[in-house]
Parts: sequence; C-alpha cells; structure tokens
Amino acid sequence: MSVNNSKQSAYLPFFFAFTLLLGVLVGTLINFTGNPLSLPRKSDKIGRLLQIIDKEYVDEVNTDSLSELAIATLLSELDPHSTYIPPTDLQQVNEDMEGNFEGVGIEFNLMEDTINVATVISGGPSEKAGIMPGDRIVEINGEKVAGIGIKNEEVIKKLRGKRGTKVKVGIKRKSVAKLLEFEIKRDKIPLYSVDASFMLNKETGYIKISRFSATTFEEYENAMDKLRKQGMKKLMLDLRGNPGGYLDQAVDLVDDFLKKDEMIVYTQGKNRKKQEYTATSKGNWEDEPLAILIDETSASASEIVAGAIQDQDRAPIIGRRSFGKGLVQEQIEFEDGSAMRLTVARYYTPSGRSIQRTYKNGTEAYYMEIYERMGGKAADSSETAGDTVKYYTKNKRVVYGGGGVRPDYIVPEDSSLYAESMIALYRTNAINRFAFDYTDKNRELIQKSFPSYFAFAKSSEAETRIKQSLGEFLKLSKDTKDIQITKLGLMRVKANIARNIWGNEAYYFILAVYDADVLFAEKKLSGI
Repeated sequence: MSVNNSKQSAYLPFFFAFTLLLGVLVGTLINFTGNPLSLPRKSDKIGRLLQIIDKEYVDEVNTDSLSELAIATLLSELDPHSTYIPPTDLQQVNEDMEGNFEGVGIEFNLMEDTINVATVISGGPSEKAGIMPGDRIVEINGEKVAGIGIKNEEVIKKLRGKRGTKVKVGIKRKSVAKLLEFEIKRDKIPLYSVDASFMLNKETGYIKISRFSATTFEEYENAMDKLRKQGMKKLMLDLRGNPGGYLDQAVDLVDDFLKKDEMIVYTQGKNRKKQEYTATSKGNWEDEPLAILIDETSASASEIVAGAIQDQDRAPIIGRRSFGKGLVQEQIEFEDGSAMRLTVARYYTPSGRSIQRTYKNGTEAYYMEIYERMGGKAADSSETAGDTVKYYTKNKRVVYGGGGVRPDYIVPEDSSLYAESMIALYRTNAINRFAFDYTDKNRELIQKSFPSYFAFAKSSEAETRIKQSLGEFLKLSKDTKDIQITKLGLMRVKANIARNIWGNEAYYFILAVYDADVLFAEKKLSGI
C-alpha cells in the first residue's frame, strides 16, 4: 500500500528539499551485505557513561533513547551518509529496497478527513475483493476511521499486516446509498521501482526508474520487452529524482548498454581493496540510440549509471548536475532491530573520477547546496564543480569530478514550478483535492470519451473542461480564490486526473508531453 500524503509543505521548494534529503538517506544503500563488522573495542567509554547515568543520575532517564542519540550523533560526525536507523524505521526502509511488503494493495489520499482510494494495485488483494478507485474507506474492522483526524501512519498500521491475515473495511461508494462491506485477505504487494514505461512516439521508448531496489533490473527488462514489441528503436532513460540503491542493480543496468569488458565502476576504501565492475557479453542495447536524464536529486547508483555512460561516450547525459554522492555504505544490523549504514569505500567512474561533493562544512550546508541549485537556475553550469583535475572519457573528452555528474547538455529547470501560484496550489493541496473530486464526478464520462490516456493527454477539449472546472473550484475557497491557473499547474492537475483513472504510466506520460528535458532529449535522439 503506497501513500500519497495529502499534507503538502507550506512552501514547495522546502518540500522538495526535505523530500530530497529523505530520499537520499533511503537511497544511500550502495553495497549492502548485512554482514556484521568485527570492531576492536579500544574503549567502552560510551557504554560506561550510560551505565553511570542510569545508576547515579538524579532523575529517571531512558538510557535506550540516550544510546540511540549518541550513536546517531557519532555517525553524523563521519559523513552525511553514515546513518543510524532506529528499529521503528528499519522494516519500512528494508521494504522500500527489497521491492515488496505485505498489505492490501491500494494507494490512498487523506482528504476531508477521509481515506480516499486513489489507485488499486492490479492483481492485488483489494482488486480481488472488489475495491475500486474513488471508494472512501470509512470503517476498518468495525471501527470508524472517517472524520476522526486519522493520520497516514495510522491508516498504514491498520491496513498492513502479515500475508494471509484478513481485514474488514466499510466502503462508501458514489451512487450507492448503503455502506459496502468487504473482507480483504492480505498478501505480498510489489513495490515497483520502474514507475513508468511507454512509447513517447513511434520510435522512442521512455522508462522512468525511481530507485535501485532488489527488483529493478528485472522490472527494467520487462519494460524493455514491452517497448520492443511496440516498435521501440530509441530509448530515453529517466533517472531524475532517483536517490540510488543497490550497486548490483545499477551495474546490471549499465551492462545492458556497454560492450564486453568496458569498465562500469570501481570501489576502493582504506580497508577495502579495489574492486572493479566491468560489462559482460549480456548487453541487449549496446548499439541502439540512448539518452539519459538526470537532475540535482539523481544520486548514488543513478550517478554510477550516468558516470559510466558518460565516461564510455555511450550516450548523451541531459538535464542538470547530479547530487554528488560517491560514498559506499554497508548496512550492519543490531540485535534490537536497529541498523547503521557505515561508509566503507568510495566509488569511481571509469575515467577514475570521484563525484563525491565536499562535506567539510557540515551536513546542513551539504544538503543546502542542492536546495540552492534548485529553482530554475542553471547553477550547475560550472564545469569543474569543485574539482579542477581533468579526467578523460573514452573519446578523450574532458570531464571533472568532485561535485556530481555534469550533463553533456544542461537544460535549466522550469522556473514556473517555483512561481507563487504553483506554491499555493501545493500548499493548499488544491491539485490533489481537485483532481480527485473531478475524477470522482467525471470518471465514466472520461473513460467513455477517451479510450486511452494517450487520447486524453492530447485532447485540448479535455484541458478546456478541466481549466473551467478548476477555476470554479479554486474560487470556492478563500485559500485558493486568488490563484492564477498557469499552464504548468493545469498540466499537473490533468496528470493527476489521468493517474486516478489509468495509473502512474498515464501520469508520467502527460508530464512528459510538457517536460523540457524530455523534449530536448527527443530532439537529440532524432538526430542520432
């Protein structure tokens, strides 16, 4: 059960910055083994200190909490990516990376203090039980959950559970007077890392990867098979917003694009010998046209992909300079269910460059630098980005390290994303609220008028209707009555409506139609 959080940040740029921080922390797992490290006990000063506090301190204290705080503080002094994961968070983090969890299989929004079903995962328990998009969950196991101020985490706790267990839900469905009751048998629910795959035009396929989880390469292969059957001759790979993940999945992906024995990446640390990863003969897209999209939030494993492709002169990298994370972590789990991710090595692109940004000014400054690069400014135009040492690609082009992967073609971010009107739309949650309301009222008409999301995406008539209804919707609230509807705002609303009906693929297709990076990449691919 994925969640679309209905509470947007007060200001969109800060919301993006927070999401970036959270995503990179989750995506920081580059080389997971799970094997405990054997550490010398030079001093047990921290343990002794906690014992003394527990025994001698004037008031009652929770030494477990103090211990966790001490560990987190200690790790934060090493680098921004050595982190502590409390027991309460470890299960969710592992689920995100393993690619599945156990639950009922819906995506929901909390709007007007009600659980609104936005998407029902195909083939999942909820679909089998008869739950539909647009349904309102008002009872769970006989307990009222509407109009009580329920939070996202409470909904998740009530609906998730072990495979094979059952949960009863009471549903209010549009045009049905009585309350509908369903019993859902929980099951394993896949968490997909390939968000979307579709044909942009007759020849160009598009694949968006949101993170590198345990199932990413398998998902990518399935997407490629589908697109080849649809006539794909060129591929656009979108790694924007991808915070990273498993190293092996990134290596397998690059292997599909490079020829045998070409270098992909190598890792090395103080106590870790140099380990090289090279391409095999298994590549299925070694010579066909390719373009890769990155931005400020493409980190870690995403940068391994972009760096390898750039250094081997395989394909153009398009967008904005990437995050700049070149540190390798291993995850060590403790007996109490917590874990730490400790930096044990650095990774290097084929040309020998490290793309890790400096963190000598502290973690806050480290993440604020990314925030300052956002907002539509081409702040990543500097070629050196913190490293003046020249490195050379396969074809002897000069590239630099020390601050992320600088694209071959920089496309400034659309500054209207940070306009006051867009901030207001997100701050008031107007996009989600209107999209859900409009879909709820017009679902049957839209599906009858447009046989596919392709037709809906291209329809100016649909946009005219949406714009008119959106204007009326905004005027009804004092918080939104002065908002001016921009083209970008309308596009976001239209994309959300499409997602409510056809799913994530429709959402990303409509975004792509207006996306400057995608349009630029299409032109480059057409000239290949």
